[in-house]
Amino acid sequence: MFIDFFYTLKAKGLDISMTEWLTFMEALDKGLVDSNFSQFYYVSRMILVKSESDYDKFDMAFMEYFKNIQSEDAIPQQLKDWLDKGEEMEVDHQNAEMYAFNQQKNAAEVKRMFRERLMEQNSEHNGGNHWIGTSGGSAFGHHGRNVGGIRIGEQGGMQSAFQVMSERKYEDFRNDRVLNMRQYQVAFRRLRQYSSRLDVPKTELDIDKTIDKTCNNGGYLQLEFDRPRKNTVKLLLLFDCGGTMIPFMNLCNELFQAVHKANHFKDVQTYYFHNCIYSKVYKTAECELGDWVDLDYLFKHYDKDYKVIIVGDAQMAPEELFDKNGNYKGPNDGLSGYEWCQLLNSKYKKCVWMNPRYHAQRGMVTWMESEDALSELFHMYTLSVDGLKEAITYLLKSK
Repeated sequence: MFIDFFYTLKAKGLDISMTEWLTFMEALDKGLVDSNFSQFYYVSRMILVKSESDYDKFDMAFMEYFKNIQSEDAIPQQLKDWLDKGEEMEVDHQNAEMYAFNQQKNAAEVKRMFRERLMEQNSEHNGGNHWIGTSGGSAFGHHGRNVGGIRIGEQGGMQSAFQVMSERKYEDFRNDRVLNMRQYQVAFRRLRQYSSRLDVPKTELDIDKTIDKTCNNGGYLQLEFDRPRKNTVKLLLLFDCGGTMIPFMNLCNELFQAVHKANHFKDVQTYYFHNCIYSKVYKTAECELGDWVDLDYLFKHYDKDYKVIIVGDAQMAPEELFDKNGNYKGPNDGLSGYEWCQLLNSKYKKCVWMNPRYHAQRGMVTWMESEDALSELFHMYTLSVDGLKEAITYLLKSK
């Protein structure tokens, strides 16, 4: 059963053992997918994929094998053609009724509304507030000014959505792509300097010093020891995923790979968040509800000696950062995002924030209020090789 699917996965470079494949067959035989195509996808990925860096390979193989199966949210080609606009239209952004979409709707309700529009719409629409189209206040389409809804195709005008359709979510976390990341790796090597500064016992035999001391001692053996060159740097890496970070997938990919290919860290732990760090961080870049751990879990399991690198553009509405109910994707657990960030910053001695579009000037635009606040809380640097070098210099400081 599905033997061609097995070979398609192998052709994409996935290392699937026969034991894993037989386990997958057993799951199908026991009805764990319940004749549900989405459930089939998640069950097969859970059993057959060992690392999130292989999720993109799996998605490509899945789409190739099941290319003739349409999901319930498939976008008709005619609608894609209608949405294929090169520039944003000029519309009246002062019209309050244009932006009346209720952002408090949950994902299921938004998807239901989207499917209704798909079934009913029979013409192109631009600048409106109801149909799937471009600009205006529509919650569905692109270049609109509503921050909720579903974006299709082009980047949204407010760059925020429940879901980005037809995008490979895990492309930026592959570890087999040939990238020019050498400069990032060289920058990270500077963290090795931290090891030599630790006050640890001299337990490693120093051959050169032993020879010198023995010769100077008339040939009588005199052993000399030095501090061992061990990887002592522990790193906690937190990635902002989706939304406004989508244009920076390549930058994040280079940084992600440079960290995980480095061999000079004692421990590297990676978690994810969307827009702001709240009471929970996600285990995977998909940021699915429930697939998370409490921030308190990080505090208990990763001690204060961990270096923390946060990667995100800090672009969010102020209420997402300061309001105790600002997290529209999950719980706040009684504190605002800013307060959770304060707790993170107070727990770890060294935290830096790498921002792909960091602005030196303050108050340039309204949405930078959040960036301003976070840059005062964390040491913020531009997500570049030079910015990373500056951040590492700060991480290496003793105080």
